[in-house]
Amino acid sequence: MSLFISEAHAAGEGQATDSMSFILMMVVFAGIFYFMIYRPQAKRTKAHKSLMESIGKGDEVLTQGGLIGRVVKVNTENDYLQIELNENNIISIKRDYVTAVLPKGTLKSI
Repeated sequence: MSLFISEAHAAGEGQATDSMSFILMMVVFAGIFYFMIYRPQAKRTKAHKSLMESIGKGDEVLTQGGLIGRVVKVNTENDYLQIELNENNIISIKRDYVTAVLPKGTLKSI
């Protein structure tokens, strides 16, 4: 009988150690999640938001659909842009659909 009692006592002490290791493991996973997933995504979102605010008339932009054009008009009230694709085509798109601002002279080089 004493053999079973000592095993039960040892199992009780092991639970405290197991709960501490579980808490430590959860903290490590939370740290990995923060540094590998949340933080880089927050940086990308912040960079995209600053890009959207910096778009002005005359900038050459690339849209998510792959269109390249020059910004003709910026409507700040409803966040729409008018983009001139060539001399004959002007389109209106939502500001959020701009992927990148291209260097000046990109349209001439294409």
